[in-house]
Amino acid sequence: IPVLQTNNGPSLTGLTTIAAHLVKQADKEYLLGSTPEEKAVVQQWLEYRVTRVDGRSSKDDIRAVLKDLNSYLEDKVYLTGYNFTLADILLYYGLHRFIVDLTVQEKEKYLNVSRWFCHIQHCPGIRQHLSSVVFIKNRLYTNSQ
Repeated sequence: IPVLQTNNGPSLTGLTTIAAHLVKQADKEYLLGSTPEEKAVVQQWLEYRVTRVDGRSSKDDIRAVLKDLNSYLEDKVYLTGYNFTLADILLYYGLHRFIVDLTVQEKEKYLNVSRWFCHIQHCPGIRQHLSSVVFIKNRLYTNSQ
C-alpha cells in the first residue's frame, strides 16, 4: 500500500487517497469529475482499480476485467463518458502490464478497451516511463468488387 509523507500534515495512505490529494495540490480538480454524478463515477473506477485490477495476475481474472471493461466502453470515449479524468489515468497504469502482453488477436477481441487504451497512452504526459503498446490499424478484410 503506497504511503505519501507530506511536509505539513499526517501521512496519506492508499493509491486513490494519494492520487486525489496530488490532483488537488496540482489544482487540477476537474480530473476528479465536474458534476456530482461524474465524481461518483470517478470514485467508482478508482475503487474498481484497487479492488479488481491490483493484485490480479491470473489470465482468467484479467480476461474477466477486460471483458467487463470492453462492454462498458462500447459507447464511451472515457470512463466517465466524454471527460478525461483521474479514473482513466489510474486504470491505464493498472492495466498497462496486462495490455502490453496481449496478442494481436486478444487486442481485437477487446476492441473497445484497445481503442480507449491507445487513446489514453497518447494523451500528453500520461505514458511517462511505460512502453508504448502497439495496436494494429490495418483492416483485416477489404471490399472486393
